[in-house]
Amino acid sequence: MFVAVVLGSLVTAPHAHATGQIWNGTFSLLRYAASKTGTSMAARQHEPDFSDVYLFSTDCSTGTCVSTVVGGPKPANPTLPLPPRYTWDGIRWVHVYDWQWDCYLGEGVPKQWNPAHSVAYYTPQADGTLRGVWRTDIDGGPCDGSVIMNVAAYPAQ
Repeated sequence: MFVAVVLGSLVTAPHAHATGQIWNGTFSLLRYAASKTGTSMAARQHEPDFSDVYLFSTDCSTGTCVSTVVGGPKPANPTLPLPPRYTWDGIRWVHVYDWQWDCYLGEGVPKQWNPAHSVAYYTPQADGTLRGVWRTDIDGGPCDGSVIMNVAAYPAQ
């Protein structure tokens, strides 16, 4: 069984070697929420960019490489599946999940929870970073529609 956990560095694994990078170590994930787009009213609500630092561990023992978040802050939304897992599709790391969107309706108004489906893509870059897109489709309620934002991951010290 091949399991690699490396803090603050990158190690190659047989299946993902062609990319020059697998997703191991400590990374700062940046979500560009201030410039999000989409059809949902949530896409038009002001939100600053935000980031958190996570520790990733990649396992390729099954023939498919999966990078799992093994350290970092827990999400505020309790419906997000844990731990996050990203699967290598030969080009990029992909995280697909279903959860409940907490639709913000204004100060003092209870949030409305609706089913949501998200797909996040992170493509390795030559400089050791990863860049991609996170798309969420919200099913029903006042936030019905899509929210799309660019994302990036930077190796952290």
